[in-house]
Amino acid sequence: MDQKALFNISYGVFVLGAKTEEKVNACITNTFVQVASDPLRVTIACLNRNYTCDMIKKSGTFSISVLDQSCTFDTIKHFGFQSGRDVNKFDTVAYDTDAYGNPYVKKEACSLFSCKVLSSQDLGTHTLFIAEIEDARVVSDKPPLTYSDYQTKVKPKREAAATDKKIVGWRCKICGYEYKEPVLPPDYVCPLCGHPASDFEPIYAD
Repeated sequence: MDQKALFNISYGVFVLGAKTEEKVNACITNTFVQVASDPLRVTIACLNRNYTCDMIKKSGTFSISVLDQSCTFDTIKHFGFQSGRDVNKFDTVAYDTDAYGNPYVKKEACSLFSCKVLSSQDLGTHTLFIAEIEDARVVSDKPPLTYSDYQTKVKPKREAAATDKKIVGWRCKICGYEYKEPVLPPDYVCPLCGHPASDFEPIYAD
């Protein structure tokens, strides 16, 4: 099977927000999809190791901020390349909340959704949540950011590895998985989160 065929499936890019007790958190996802219209149903697939996934399992609700084409890599990096277990991602980010207290970003978003989980399915690496939309708003007329836009226009190009350092492995910048070989195949796909080789960074020898 050619895994690269999966990269041609069209996706959006979203900030997935959640709240439990007094903490708000969010992560980047590309798996928010409408799956039915009567009744209106959506799905979200969230990496099981993500703190946001744990929070959704506890609260049963989540918010979605649909990122628009003004979104910068700094926003993707802020919400996608660090864990809410270690930092408060909303310390320096302006946000509003839905009726459940789930956070929305206040900039770089064109639509907002508030969702209530109806059921879930453990898929191994991810949990699939089926939900109903309880509120939805259009907040900008800017076009949404697609995953293809992110890969070609927003994401920085990989820099050439330093010639004076020895590469001993590669780390996925999305989920932290480590490929413990010095050469990463160009068609490699992360076994945990499914992201391509372009989302890996070199691990250098000490």
